[in-house]
Amino acid sequence: MKTTLEQLSEIIKERRSSTAEKSYTKSLIEAGTGKCAKKMGEEAVEAVIAAVSEDDDAFKEETADLLYHLLVLLEQKNVSMKEVEDILASRMGLSGHEEKAQRTQ
Repeated sequence: MKTTLEQLSEIIKERRSSTAEKSYTKSLIEAGTGKCAKKMGEEAVEAVIAAVSEDDDAFKEETADLLYHLLVLLEQKNVSMKEVEDILASRMGLSGHEEKAQRTQ
């Protein structure tokens, strides 16, 4: 069974072939990488503000928005969630310090 993020990722991919008039996702993709990245950044800031304000419901909502916009940006860049998951999997078992040291080599 597919996760919600996998299902959403597939829907976003399908929306690439829609029209901007019918799909907010398509309008973001048509606007380009810069717009997609900006929207993701805005949602990240809103999630941080909600977290700091200790409004758990707002934090959950903003995190959902952030994940959606991240998936749109991944689609815009033609990067699959699987590719990102593979990177995360390769880091499993390493401390954060070890992983970061390996990236700088």
